[in-house]
Amino acid sequence: MVRPVGPFSEVSLSPVSFLERSEFGFRDRPAYVDEERSYTYAEFAGRCRRLSGALIDRGYGSGSVIAVLAPNTNVLLECHFGIPLAGGVLNAINTRLAPLEILYILEHSGARCLIVHEALSELLQPIAAQLAGLDIITAGSDGSEYERVLSQSSPTVKPVVDELDLIALNYTSGTTGRPKGVMYSHRGAFLQSLAMVSQAKLDARTRFLWTLPMFHCNGWTFTWAVTAAGGTHIGLPKVDGDRVWENIRKNGVTHMNCAPTVLSSVVAAAGATAGPAPRPIQVATGGAPPSPALIQQLTGLNMNVTHLYGLTETYGPSVVCEWQPEWDTQTAKDTAVLRARQGISNVVGRPIRVIDLDDRDVPEDGATLGEVVIQGNNVMLGYFNDPEATSAVNANGWFRTGDLGVVHVNGYVELRDRAKDVIISGGENITSIEVEQAIASHPAVLEVAVVSKPDAKWGEVPAAFVTLKPGSEVTDAELMAHVRRTLAGFKVPKTIVFQELPKNGTGKIQKFLLKKQLWSGTGPESSAHQPPSNGTQ
Repeated sequence: MVRPVGPFSEVSLSPVSFLERSEFGFRDRPAYVDEERSYTYAEFAGRCRRLSGALIDRGYGSGSVIAVLAPNTNVLLECHFGIPLAGGVLNAINTRLAPLEILYILEHSGARCLIVHEALSELLQPIAAQLAGLDIITAGSDGSEYERVLSQSSPTVKPVVDELDLIALNYTSGTTGRPKGVMYSHRGAFLQSLAMVSQAKLDARTRFLWTLPMFHCNGWTFTWAVTAAGGTHIGLPKVDGDRVWENIRKNGVTHMNCAPTVLSSVVAAAGATAGPAPRPIQVATGGAPPSPALIQQLTGLNMNVTHLYGLTETYGPSVVCEWQPEWDTQTAKDTAVLRARQGISNVVGRPIRVIDLDDRDVPEDGATLGEVVIQGNNVMLGYFNDPEATSAVNANGWFRTGDLGVVHVNGYVELRDRAKDVIISGGENITSIEVEQAIASHPAVLEVAVVSKPDAKWGEVPAAFVTLKPGSEVTDAELMAHVRRTLAGFKVPKTIVFQELPKNGTGKIQKFLLKKQLWSGTGPESSAHQPPSNGTQ
């Protein structure tokens, strides 16, 4: 049968269409605010179109990669619309990368133009010679070249012809090698954005605080989703706990997204001592499983936490811990445990699977480990110029995440570990997450990471790196005893190191650096406790 073609429905899907809708429907409502500026939707849309016109005037055609190095400001938000409106591909670069890492991404992506915020321009100085042929536009202040270019351009746009064309390149963190360029399509970004509108219950009353980096998975596509709903973006160039509380009390924040490490700083901030948020705040968290203890603390601060799970390769959150009405009668402690699970696929993805070594689905018993695999419109097209890496994550059409999990009787998935982070001690598997959650339940602990440490007898044993809350004290022996109350003896960390935890640009703890300390013998032994071996664990 020949597929019927009608003139009414042959419209390519793209999240840039949300801008036009909100301009018409919410033209006088605030689209973006921060400490220095604010724009209505009519003003914001005009700026995005003039950015598109400026790029077209500079000769950038369809498929041209335009890189952006900027904090969570109007500049990066405008680029999420202005660049694809010109037919370009947005490459938002992690602002915490080193100059040589930035150079690699610029060269690998084939970027022809770089829009850089003045606050980050120093990052380019060490690589200035290598960037001599790159068109660089500096943004930030009212007198910047970016503002001059916008003021002199006309609002010109190009229609999206093929919804499977690239809209963005997002580079992975590269913790195990060179970062890979993850390809997003207009179609995938459109559908994922609508999924986030549904999941987060966004509408025109939404006041979304940008505690999540916009460069990370395009802000989990909330750059487009909040715009689709006609909500207000609240820019936050630098994130710390007290700034978050200041915005909560001053700007009427209703929604925010961030990693558990950022939420830990919010809980520990001085601003939290003034009492709960004045209105309920919908908080989405991901990047690492939040501990039930952290979720309980946030609930007490009038924050409703939803746990999301995903990867750069899945446009951010592809799995959501949807609240079930039956959970309403659960105790706060039991509810926190349920909320800590990853959950089920969002509304635009196929049901998530957990498979064994033979690619068979594991039973719904909450115990059998398998690898999480994902399929749907919200999965990347592949890795840019890297067919081998793309092939390596293909499991008969399903994307291999490298994460290990179990499936509970209600179909909800719960992560147990990254495959590479499982600790094998004396032939027994120990998941770092269960040990981390046991340690995090101690009231003195702010955040924790558990990794493997070499051991002559057992091969590997767990080791914990712990950051305490300001003003709190606890010894390593006390923490070990605390863990032993809930976990088997062989799962108790044999070493506990008290220090700040290294994080990447998205706030995710960099376990590989901690593991390197222990396996290379460079760890700070002075702050560690190692009990004598007595032949048992």
